[in-house]
Amino acid sequence: AIVVAWFVALSLRLSDPLPITWLQNSLSFLAFALAIGLVLSFALRIHAIKLGSFDWTAIIRIALWASLVSFIATVTNFFFWLGAPRTSPIIMGPILIFLSLMARIGAIWVLQLLDRLNADQKRVAIYGAGSGGIQMVAALNNSHLYRPVFFVDDDERLHGVVIAGLRVYSPEELQTLIAKRRIETVFLAIPSISRTQKETIVKKVQQTGCDMLELPTYAELIESGGVLNSLRPVDPEALLGRDHVELNLPAIENTYAGESIMVSGAGGSIGSELCRQICAIKPARLVLFEHSELALYTLEKELRPVAEANNIKLDVVLGSVLDSDRIRKTIKENDISIILHAAAYKHVPLIESNEIAGARNNILGTKIMADAASDCGVKRFILISTDKAVRPTNIMGATKRLAELIIQGAHNSGSDTLFSLVRFGNVLGSSGSVIPLFKEQIANGGPVTLTDHEVTRYFMTIPEAARLVLLSGAFAEGGDVFLLDMGKPVKISNLARQMIEMSGLSVRDGDTPDGDIEIVEVGLRPGEKLYEELLIGGDTLPTPHPKILRARESSLSGRQLNAMLKAVQTAISASDPGKIRKLVTRYVSEYQPPSNGAG
Repeated sequence: AIVVAWFVALSLRLSDPLPITWLQNSLSFLAFALAIGLVLSFALRIHAIKLGSFDWTAIIRIALWASLVSFIATVTNFFFWLGAPRTSPIIMGPILIFLSLMARIGAIWVLQLLDRLNADQKRVAIYGAGSGGIQMVAALNNSHLYRPVFFVDDDERLHGVVIAGLRVYSPEELQTLIAKRRIETVFLAIPSISRTQKETIVKKVQQTGCDMLELPTYAELIESGGVLNSLRPVDPEALLGRDHVELNLPAIENTYAGESIMVSGAGGSIGSELCRQICAIKPARLVLFEHSELALYTLEKELRPVAEANNIKLDVVLGSVLDSDRIRKTIKENDISIILHAAAYKHVPLIESNEIAGARNNILGTKIMADAASDCGVKRFILISTDKAVRPTNIMGATKRLAELIIQGAHNSGSDTLFSLVRFGNVLGSSGSVIPLFKEQIANGGPVTLTDHEVTRYFMTIPEAARLVLLSGAFAEGGDVFLLDMGKPVKISNLARQMIEMSGLSVRDGDTPDGDIEIVEVGLRPGEKLYEELLIGGDTLPTPHPKILRARESSLSGRQLNAMLKAVQTAISASDPGKIRKLVTRYVSEYQPPSNGAG
């Protein structure tokens, strides 16, 4: 293309159809232009542009390549005369762009012509000339099974317009066109269409006697079969719209590889993901500690082949965090060096009416685990906490705050164990989170229920949460409170709307009364608040990872901690929820009892 462009440029510049003399004199220039063109072609990856996906980005890259070749050649020839007329390289630029584009367009035309000659291709019409239809055409053009012939669309403004190489017709012409153009199948390519509109279109196509296929929604693409038994509308990381936390740091392998690690609450959402990622780091031993028989059985079945493949000793222990003897025996027999304490009761409304169970599991369970770790010489202990422990308005958050204070107290006691805690927001996809709830409600046809349209929450995915725990454990120096830089909080109402729309449905509201799914506000539950926080004070320090922060927060004295634990034991022994609430108010200075009179 550079050689031809240079020949044409010289011919135009000199008004000579065969400028032999100047061609001979400018061989140095041509060699230089070819060398520059080759280097820039690889730099801009011009050779990697796929014909089947030739688009505006490819055109821009080609135009940039040709322009740079022309510019560099012009400047070089101006200062170090290479035998070329000084304006000819400028003329060469537009010609080079034209030739490069025409070569690819011609190749695409030839390939499409060969496809049209394929008698086995089914001729199809596409109903919907929007983005879904355009994407459908692109997909079908890369397929050897179907040949798109024309668009049909209800929008009168598009009738007669050519989009993606196909003409758009009115639905009234559909029956005539199907017979005339030998159409075998009509593709419905409007994923966001309402059910009422879809029924109308289906009836129109059925009258023609033609088959009809529908462009599947995202949810249907990841499901097998035509019936949605389990709606999975969107990848959680896509909902968050931000990058995940990278795990590939030397500190991770240096901390966990070859160690004997125990995970309490291993069968839970966070615990199970921790175990999966720990297996990838190849510890010497992994102990799954869990009180749910079913959860433990399911996780062992999943991890056993992975552990055997990586030469990891995998042990499963059925037990409670309240069983001190069981815990100590497990630590000693397996020579545990690192404990990740993920066992906790976490559902806010449930714990709000079951204060005793929440206090026993979250407070005493943490104390028993921490004491066992310290007494048995465990090197690291990491508590998984929650943003609900910050200025809590519910008993669950308050018990987790007291668990944090226990871990800080364990560090202050002079133990050789490095105690730390990790605090993060809600986890997308975990049991009890909004994703499974919204998923079920959408699958059932709605409505999707919100506690309040103004509710916001910090969110992360389950793998992201597990990465944070492992990263922070590696950075621990003792008594640390780690936070994740989670960006801006997510508005739950926006999350609900996004899930509905990415499921191929529409929201039914005042603006769209014929929508599919309604969003209904049901009011805040007992102990819930509109906005969650991650930091009690305002003081944070950086860590080796840019998305991990270390907080500086006050803790209880040893005497206060002992008094608090004694009060918890007394309240539990007396089975007195009122005493639990009183001691929470006393020892969690940031506790803000709910104004809705819960409890």
